[in-house]
Amino acid sequence: MFILLLTMLERLGIIVTIAFILTRFRFFRAMLYQKELNKKHQYIAIIFFGFFGIIGTYTGVAFNTDSLEYNRWAAGLSSDEAIANSRVIGVVIAGLLGGYKVGIGAGLIAGLHRLSLGGFTAEACGLATIFAGVISGAFHRDQRNTKLPVAFLIGAGAETLQMIIILLMARPFHKALSLVEMIGIPMILANGVGCALFMLVIKNVVNEEEKAGAQQAQITLRIADKTLAYLRKGLDGNSAKEVCKILYNEMKSSAVSITNQHTILAHLGLGDDHHQADVQIQTKITKEVLETGKLVVANESTIHCREKNCPLGAAVIAPLKQRGDIVGTIKVYFPSERNITNIIIEQISGLCQLLSNQLEMAEADHALQLAKEAEIKALQAQINPHFLFNSLNTIVSLLRIDSEKARKLLYSLSHFIRQNVNGTTSVETTILNELNHVKAYLEIEKARFVDKLQVEYDIDEEALTERIPPLTLQPIVENACKHGFQNKSEDCLLKVSIKHGAKGSIVKVRDNGEGIDIGRKEFLAKEIIQSEKGSGMALYNVNRRLTIIFGPEAALKIESTVGIGTEVSFEIPHRGREK
Repeated sequence: MFILLLTMLERLGIIVTIAFILTRFRFFRAMLYQKELNKKHQYIAIIFFGFFGIIGTYTGVAFNTDSLEYNRWAAGLSSDEAIANSRVIGVVIAGLLGGYKVGIGAGLIAGLHRLSLGGFTAEACGLATIFAGVISGAFHRDQRNTKLPVAFLIGAGAETLQMIIILLMARPFHKALSLVEMIGIPMILANGVGCALFMLVIKNVVNEEEKAGAQQAQITLRIADKTLAYLRKGLDGNSAKEVCKILYNEMKSSAVSITNQHTILAHLGLGDDHHQADVQIQTKITKEVLETGKLVVANESTIHCREKNCPLGAAVIAPLKQRGDIVGTIKVYFPSERNITNIIIEQISGLCQLLSNQLEMAEADHALQLAKEAEIKALQAQINPHFLFNSLNTIVSLLRIDSEKARKLLYSLSHFIRQNVNGTTSVETTILNELNHVKAYLEIEKARFVDKLQVEYDIDEEALTERIPPLTLQPIVENACKHGFQNKSEDCLLKVSIKHGAKGSIVKVRDNGEGIDIGRKEFLAKEIIQSEKGSGMALYNVNRRLTIIFGPEAALKIESTVGIGTEVSFEIPHRGREK
C-alpha cells in the first residue's frame, strides 16, 4: 500500500506539469475571472478537463486482485484488474472552476473512457467519475479563492465516494473489498493532494494576474495624470494628438487612434500610411461603438481595414463619454487578438472612464467660467485640490498590497469627481445623489485613514427623493473629517442620519471629534471667519444656498461640545420631490 502511494504521488508530477501548461491557455485564464462561462468556453473546458481525466487514468497503476500485483502503466484491463488512478483530479477541478455543467461533462468523457477499458470495476468507476463532477460543481462559488484544504477534502471525498460505489456495484464482492483495502487509502490521499496542488498552481496564476493588474493600474494612473493637462482643454485635434503620444508610449501597443463622432482626430504608430487623421471614420465596428457605447475587441476579420497588408491585426475600441453622451472613441491596436489579455481590456476600459471624466471636467471648467451664481463659484473654490492628489497617492500605495481594493477606490474616486462636475452645472439634485457622493468620498477617506474612521448611516428611504442644492451634504461631511478628527488618532466615528419628518426631511452629520469652542460656533456658517483654524467658507456657502432656496428655517444648526463632538443638521421642507 505504501509503495502504491509513493508511485501515485510520483505520477502527480505529470499531472501538475500538465496543469501548469493548461494555465498558459487563454480560455483557462478567462475561466478564472468569469462568474459564468459562455457556451464556447464551457465546451472547450469540458473537452480539456475530460482529456485531463483520461490522462489521469493512463498514468494510473493497474492492480490485479488475484495475483495482488501492480502494473506500473495501465493501457488495457483484464476482468480481474482495476486501476489506481488520478482521474478525478481533472473532473473535480472542472467542477470547481466551471460549475456542475463543466464538471458533469468532463466526468462523462473521463468516465466513458474508463468504461471502455474494461475490468470488473468499469461501470462503478465510470459512474463515480460523473458523481465527482456533480460534487465539485456544488462548490463552484468563488473558484479563485478555493482554499487548499477545501480542494484536498473535495478530491479526497470524491475518491472516497468512488470506493463506496465500487463496493456497492462491483462483483464479485470479495474482489471489490480486496481492491478497496489495497488501493483505497493511497487513492484518497493522492487525489486529495493532487487537487490541492492543482489549486496551488491556479493561485499562482491568479497572483501573477493580480501583479500584472497592479502594474497596469499604475500605468493607467500615470496616463491619467499626464493627459489631464490636455483633455482639460477639450477634445480636438491637438489634444487628441498629445493624448495618443502618451498612450502609445505608455501602453507599448502597435498604434493608438482617437476619434470624435465622425472623424479620426489623431493616429500614432503602425499603419499611419493609411490610418490618417482628419479623415472620416471608415470602419463599421468603430461606428458600432459610437452607436452602442460598449467596448469591443476587434480582430482582423472585424476591423475591415481596406489595406490588405495592414500590420494592425486586432484592436480594443472603447467609447469616450461626456455626461452620458458618446463623443468619440479610443482605439488601441495590437498585432493580433492573442496579444489582448483580460487585464489589457480592463485597463483600457478604466482608462476611458478616467479620460471621460477629464472631458467632463473640461466641460465643467467652461461652465464654471460662465456661471452667474457667486455662491456656486465660492463653493467650488473650497474643493481642496490636494484631495485628488492624496487620493491618487492612497490608491498607488494600495496597488502593491490590495489591487482589488485599489480598483474599488478608483471607481469611488471616479464617482466622486463625476458628482463634483455635475454639481457645477446643476441647480438641484436629490438627497440620494448627495448621499452617494458622500459615500464615495468616505470610501476614499477610510482608505487613507486605515482603521481610524468608522461611518454609520441611519437613512429613511422615503427622504431620499427630496431635492436639494448640489454639493450640500459632502462639504459638511468633509468639514467633520478635516477639522473634527484633525487631532484624533483613533476611534473616529461619523454618523450620517437622514430622516423623513412631518414637515420635512432632516439631515444630520455627527462626529465624536474635538468639538468647537463656543466663541467660534457662534459665528460658524453665518459669516466667513478669519482664523488659523480655517475660514468656515464651506459651511457658510452651504448655509447661504439653503437659506436662499428654502428660507431661514432650512439654515444649518450646529451643536457642539468641546472634547465630545459636533452635530450639524438642517431640515428641507417637503416640496419638489423627484418623481
